[in-house]
Amino acid sequence: MINIDDFKKIDLRVAKIEQVEKIENSKLLKLIVDLGNEKRTIVAGIGEKYQPEELLGQLIVVVANLEPKEIRGIKSEGMLLAVEDDKGPVLIVPLEQVTAGSKIK
Repeated sequence: MINIDDFKKIDLRVAKIEQVEKIENSKLLKLIVDLGNEKRTIVAGIGEKYQPEELLGQLIVVVANLEPKEIRGIKSEGMLLAVEDDKGPVLIVPLEQVTAGSKIK
């Protein structure tokens, strides 16, 4: 269990996917996302479920203050949120159109 102060440290934001490419020989996708005031690269293991062309322009939820990590030689600057079910990952998305960079409370 974490307390509310720990939870407040997590910076969840809405990001708009601007570019996507499949990372060869893997289930990984490299996404360039717009966080309103900056663009970031995120590497995510959703390539078995989602094709790059269907993700372009999609709004997603990301952890914006996660320490960057290098994955397959690519600096990943955040993490997208998804639910894992029996058919694979399902992206967490806002129900309505909102501005890229909007903070989730």
